[in-house]
Amino acid sequence: MTLRKYTPPALLLVALLAGSPMAQAQTKKELVAKVIQLQQPAVDALSASIARDTAARMMDAAGQALAGVPTDKREALGKQVQADIKAFYEDVQAKLHDSGVKIAPTTLGPLLEEKFSEDELKQIAVWLESPAAKKFQQLGGEMQSQLSRKLVEDTRPAVEPKLKALEQTLQKRFAQAAPAAASAPSAPASGAKPAAAPAKKK
Repeated sequence: MTLRKYTPPALLLVALLAGSPMAQAQTKKELVAKVIQLQQPAVDALSASIARDTAARMMDAAGQALAGVPTDKREALGKQVQADIKAFYEDVQAKLHDSGVKIAPTTLGPLLEEKFSEDELKQIAVWLESPAAKKFQQLGGEMQSQLSRKLVEDTRPAVEPKLKALEQTLQKRFAQAAPAAASAPSAPASGAKPAAAPAKKK
């Protein structure tokens, strides 16, 4: 996953067109805090992307397993599986969002303070074609990498049990629908260790 997916500079340009509130900040810390505040939509987009990618992998795995289910049971089971995965996505996305709000200031703040001067932060607020704007854009990959890693680390204890619970729920559904069919494959969360699938009962 790369920063290009949510392009923070574009979000800052939107902030500029809305009236450049950052230019009113007096201190460097205030400028940094405002930049991070204006990037919250980007953090939300990253959170949704992580949750969506994980849910999509679960859906793909479930879709493959559905092929082995008798035709007369496939539609009903498919709807149940979709509901399970949707609930998983919504729960995990909310946790990722909350984590992003919490860790963005401490993760991105020091990076912005270190890499940019107060003058440069003011230039970003007005977002012209300037060396500061280009420098900020180049820094995007490092910011994305650090925030993405921290998001996964921070939410892993909450997400892994839910992922395992979802896998078990899907395995039970498939076992009830087609005892001879293979267990639903697992799809680990980004950066998380895959959960081991239970052995089939003989």
